[in-house]
Amino acid sequence: MVVGFAAAVLVGTLLLWLPPMTLEPGGTSFIDALFTATSAVCVTGLTVVDTELHWSPLGHVVIMLLIQLGGLGIMIFASLIGLVLARKMSVRSRLNTAAEAKAVGYDDVRGLVRGIVLISFAIEGLTWMFLFPRLLFGYDYSPADAAWHALFHSVSSFNNAGFALYTNNMIDFVADPFICIPMCAAIILGGLGFPVIMQLRKEFTRPLHWSMNTKIVLWGTLVLLVVGTVYLAIAEWDNDGTFGPLSPGAKLLAAFFMSTQTRTAGFNSIDVGQMHDESWVVMDVLMFIGGGPAGTAGGIKVTTFAVLFFILMTEFRGEGAVNIFGKRLSRAVHRQAITVALVAVGAVMTATILLMHLTKLDLDLVAFEAVSAFATVGLSTGITGDLPPSAEIILVLLMFLGRIGPLTLGSAIALRDRRILYELPKERPAIG
Repeated sequence: MVVGFAAAVLVGTLLLWLPPMTLEPGGTSFIDALFTATSAVCVTGLTVVDTELHWSPLGHVVIMLLIQLGGLGIMIFASLIGLVLARKMSVRSRLNTAAEAKAVGYDDVRGLVRGIVLISFAIEGLTWMFLFPRLLFGYDYSPADAAWHALFHSVSSFNNAGFALYTNNMIDFVADPFICIPMCAAIILGGLGFPVIMQLRKEFTRPLHWSMNTKIVLWGTLVLLVVGTVYLAIAEWDNDGTFGPLSPGAKLLAAFFMSTQTRTAGFNSIDVGQMHDESWVVMDVLMFIGGGPAGTAGGIKVTTFAVLFFILMTEFRGEGAVNIFGKRLSRAVHRQAITVALVAVGAVMTATILLMHLTKLDLDLVAFEAVSAFATVGLSTGITGDLPPSAEIILVLLMFLGRIGPLTLGSAIALRDRRILYELPKERPAIG
């Protein structure tokens, strides 16, 4: 997975480095091309140049293809190519694909790949069908422009990428539910993860058959969306730089839209740099948690956060086993969740300290940028374009680690089962 994503980033960088990819003659710098390619492949959305004014239409196409490639997953895409060309898959390909998609078994990986690709294109197509007529008739776009903008933002939405073809992102559409709601729906579906979507497609009317993973992701998504919407609405209601000038209905829509973006999508319908500090802190937490596993979202994942929460509640109650939705949680999952969370915290903290040394910016700004990069969100307070090249490299590594790290680490931990034929004597250190 690491080699596959790195190769995609390298190819994307070399393509975006070519002069025809930019509107201005002479092309772009290698660092900016690397940053943009990494942001697209890792479906982040952070940008160091103006996406609308810097890149040519050909550059926009390359960015969209990189987003689609990163959202589907390198192993899944490679398996799809193998099925199309060779009509078969090696055992190694099946194992890698199943690991990336968090599949329980390895028997029907072909069906898994087809299902993921069809679901992705179906949701993107449905989103396009809502956006296209609105742009065509509501904003007087030409048919070609409306079709292209609808396609780009449909792909960017479902893949939780956050790239927009507008200098101010989606601020011009802040009060338009016909644009914001379809995009939010695509973002939420992409953030659920393919295992959840595929199970809901088969057993939507039989919730008793839903797996623990599906229940955790659905409930976690609902709770975090509601909490984020309510908090942002209250915190920013009278802020003249964000929600203040809007009507009450538009304020609620903007709160819901921005809460959805913390699911690792990264679009913004208001100026994030004008938000209150306390709003940034809550958004840091929501971004860090992220969406569902094996989807287009980032973060440590809702399931990891939920497992840690239930472990905490079990310890408070003094119980021995962690029970979730009538099922006992495997003790191996305890260690996996703690490992992923601690690695994520360590990565964000290390990057934040390095960025503070390199930029001399305030902690709240730098921490927001670091969390957004690691969680592959793409929201920014506006400092990304002014960062020095050394800080850009830190964010590139953080985006790559955020997309690959938890995924690869979680898969490696889950698949590793080394039996030890002896146990050492027990001893308990003092805790707390």
